[in-house]
Amino acid sequence: MASGIETVRNMWSKHFTYDEWMESRGVPIYRGYYIADLRTLELGWWEERQCNTAFIQLTGQEGVTAARVTEIAPGKTLPPVKFALDEIVYVVEGRGLTTLAAAGGKSKKSFEWQKHSMFLIPHNSRHQFSNMQGDKPVRLLHYSYLPLALSAVRDPNFLFSNPYEAPEIGTGQEADFYSEAKMVKNTTLDASWYRNVYWYGNFFPDMRAWDKLDTNERRGAGGRSVYIQFHDSEMSCHMSLFDSRTYKKAHRHGPGRVIVIPVGEGYSIMWEEGKEKVVVPWHEASMFVPPNKWFHQHFNVGSTPARYLALHPPMQFHGHAEKVEDRAKDQIEYPDEDASVRRRFAEELSKHGLTSLMPEEVYKDKNFQWSKPAA
Repeated sequence: MASGIETVRNMWSKHFTYDEWMESRGVPIYRGYYIADLRTLELGWWEERQCNTAFIQLTGQEGVTAARVTEIAPGKTLPPVKFALDEIVYVVEGRGLTTLAAAGGKSKKSFEWQKHSMFLIPHNSRHQFSNMQGDKPVRLLHYSYLPLALSAVRDPNFLFSNPYEAPEIGTGQEADFYSEAKMVKNTTLDASWYRNVYWYGNFFPDMRAWDKLDTNERRGAGGRSVYIQFHDSEMSCHMSLFDSRTYKKAHRHGPGRVIVIPVGEGYSIMWEEGKEKVVVPWHEASMFVPPNKWFHQHFNVGSTPARYLALHPPMQFHGHAEKVEDRAKDQIEYPDEDASVRRRFAEELSKHGLTSLMPEEVYKDKNFQWSKPAA
């Protein structure tokens, strides 16, 4: 694989090695603040991978995380790929099969997936994707830390053509690599900030239907969340669900967190403190990335509960305050928000013939307790 990377770089450049590699592939690249619909995004042919694809590098990814959409034609299997990094895959559309092969193809492990499935492709594994449908294409969203890796090791061949072989699949801990995820009690982290439990595994069959959720009082709206840690990886994510005609508290964190919508209709507002706001409309298969330390706030204007799935950057970029007293700077409580937030929400709901279900008490009492979680 030719690197396609320049030999001379400008000092302090924010045009990263990953950008140069991405641009050398000759396929569409999407920038800006959001993708309206990953299902209809225009793609281009990538000869090397024998599929249509597009790179997504939104403002908030900031050279930290990579996102890409792959389309697999009906009934087709893509060529095998070996990649040195862990990669999260979310199934935007379709049904298919992933096959992992050890060195020389001695052992193989396959698992099936469907629309809204999410799984991890482990580092240094040789893998193939197959479309099990004969009449419809598959679309996959890929997420990794490739920009960081290429900034550290400025040679794509090291990451895609490295002769190192991972241990055989199906032995030792790998034997149940894609078995059912397990709930783990949180005994080491600060429970006032993190969840009391999280789910540990590499395959989640349907994020739209996943019902093992905990109350998440910190963000308001009576929401519920699930936090996920992938096996033998620093990659993690979480998904939140909140009721129709409600909205979450504004908050901020570090860069690189890709948010995709499994179900729901609404909008989010993102802004850098003291600057103009960016409005992101969303529905199923929309994607956006809040930039570093930009406040953002999620609003459900549909008639059913909404879900957003957030794929996390490395822990070094989470941007969470370590001290409880400092966290107030990164979240705006309902009584402290600008009144224009409520006015806009009411206006957007009225377009759908709906009215707000936000209790009036939330705007007076910072310690308001929601009477019921989202269903």
